[in-house]
Amino acid sequence: MIRVLLVDDQSVVRAGFRVILNLVDDIEVVGECGDGPTAVDLAERLKPDVICMDVRMPGGDGLSATRRILSRTAADPPQILIVTTFDLDEYVFGALEAGASGFILKDTDPDDLIDAVRRLADGYGLVDQAVTRRVMAEFARRRPASRAGGEAGSLLTGRETEIVRLLARGMSNAEIGRDLFIETSTVKSHLGRIMNKVGTRDRLQTVVWAYQNGVAQPF
Repeated sequence: MIRVLLVDDQSVVRAGFRVILNLVDDIEVVGECGDGPTAVDLAERLKPDVICMDVRMPGGDGLSATRRILSRTAADPPQILIVTTFDLDEYVFGALEAGASGFILKDTDPDDLIDAVRRLADGYGLVDQAVTRRVMAEFARRRPASRAGGEAGSLLTGRETEIVRLLARGMSNAEIGRDLFIETSTVKSHLGRIMNKVGTRDRLQTVVWAYQNGVAQPF
């Protein structure tokens, strides 16, 4: 069972998400709140697998809450899904930089919300496809001039670099395997080693790392 915590200052949004997520057998909403500080406390007490986090809340924003939650639960952190109406909100970039594992818009289809929660629970980060290119292009734009990909890229083998660049283009393991003529299981093994080398927790954070360090470029 996937345990979910809902964090949004609008009670009607929380109610809608709760109804959607509780319709499926493998997801359970274990708590909800309307501000960041309360979310930090509930995350420690309830130990959810996934937190659906709003970014703009008058009682405490989702960016600060994301940082505090992940710093306090380093041993077994929840996956944080940023859910917002602002597709290029400054808070969204900050939350992804702070370690959030996914980003979708509030007007996403119910099935896509359910799929997002499941993907994060399985260790797959995601960004809403409607804004993926713009989000990653912004990460690349923010990259310091000193980060040209050389030092960071030296952490990876040639094959690993190829895989990261294809991952940054939104390819699945199977698609990467077909492109490189290797087995899907081999891609998965490579990704595990890549994440250990660069210190990321999931696919999305690996893509963020790649753009921040110049290993991948906007496409």
